[in-house]
Amino acid sequence: MTFNRRQTLALMGAAAASGLATPAIASGKKPVVGALSLTSHSGSFIALERGYFKEAGLDVELKFFQAAQPMAVAIASGDVDFGVTAISGGLISLADKGAVKVIGGALSEEPGIDGQKILASDAAFQAGLTSATGLDGKRFGMTTAGSSFHYMGSKIAGAEGGTPQFVPLQKVGAIIGALKSGQIDAWSIVPHIAKPLAGSGAVHIIGNVADYLPNYQVTTVFTSAKNASDERGLTESFLKGFGMGVSDYNATMVDKENGDEAINEMVDLIHKYVYTDRPREKAAPSIINGSMRLNKDAAINVASVADQLAWMQAEGLVNSEITLETFLDTSYVETIGA
Repeated sequence: MTFNRRQTLALMGAAAASGLATPAIASGKKPVVGALSLTSHSGSFIALERGYFKEAGLDVELKFFQAAQPMAVAIASGDVDFGVTAISGGLISLADKGAVKVIGGALSEEPGIDGQKILASDAAFQAGLTSATGLDGKRFGMTTAGSSFHYMGSKIAGAEGGTPQFVPLQKVGAIIGALKSGQIDAWSIVPHIAKPLAGSGAVHIIGNVADYLPNYQVTTVFTSAKNASDERGLTESFLKGFGMGVSDYNATMVDKENGDEAINEMVDLIHKYVYTDRPREKAAPSIINGSMRLNKDAAINVASVADQLAWMQAEGLVNSEITLETFLDTSYVETIGA
């Protein structure tokens, strides 16, 4: 699926329509931060709960989404000011139309840190899919074309000389169901989802994403192009508060510098937003298992972002004329691998 002019204009139209319902947030007012109920969004949760946004001069409101694409549309329209999401074809196409800008990095794969897993269904595993070397021709789950799942599956299989058959299933829940029932053969996902699935016996871990994409910039911080260019004070203040939340998260949950009591306190905080349908004792292991590195001070790995753009262009998913500068504003944070 290529994000052509018509589809991108449809996204922009949806953004404009939603913008009629609620006035865009003005600078100095109450910025709205988009989030998903995932541990990878913990920087925002911690910054809000521990007063770091207030310390940065912001009275922040969180708005939750079920998927990344609606969040991108809401930011393009001005209904939401800041968000964290994976780079996708849809996001790049919105940036190409002057609607959004990536301004920092969030979740990263890091060698030595337990990150995203490559999974096989039990049926595929029993038939011999026991490592990424066997992904050629296998049915690999993804939400949509141009998603992070599409990128990971293509890069991992390609490193082993293979090409999977990608199956678009729109939602993570649908992918999980298809994998458990053997309707698809493989997938890759963050550890707090992968490990419980593997523990059930219906799914098997057959590799680590970091072995193939060792410094993959999984998610990024983004905002509207207007905020990036015209609301520098607001944007810097957001990144300051967010960065303080990220520092707490890394020190406690990833580097484990602060001891078990601090981990328990942070699990309690995160549980207000993640796995809220589970009792604390059942949610805690998954929250702890999901502890992947968030980039210090929202630094962004430009080399990884460039690789993602090049892959999307090679696949015909985005305009071949788009440059990094089209959607990436590196003036706010430090860069990695540039």
